[in-house]
Amino acid sequence: MPDQNEPVRAHVWVKGHVQNVGFRAHVEFNAAQIGVTGWVWNVGYDTVEAVVEGPREKIDRFIEMMKEGPRGSRVDASRVEWESVTGEFKEFGVKRSM
Repeated sequence: MPDQNEPVRAHVWVKGHVQNVGFRAHVEFNAAQIGVTGWVWNVGYDTVEAVVEGPREKIDRFIEMMKEGPRGSRVDASRVEWESVTGEFKEFGVKRSM
């Protein structure tokens, strides 16, 4: 069984009613509470994307939080891809959208 404290990296996309509902602020706040690093941003009109690193247990909590979203949002679909940890992040932040 993998070590729960071993850092992992997840790339997460959620799709649905995720714009103009405070989704990125919700993710940023909860990421700080959970204690993970990375970023979140809007992609198009119906998708929020995040890259996050931390211990597996915390990343699993982060993913569940993103799938739930803030009140007023609706997540219709989600996708998670596991990537190699880079350790590039010092904190969690919101990236400017395109």
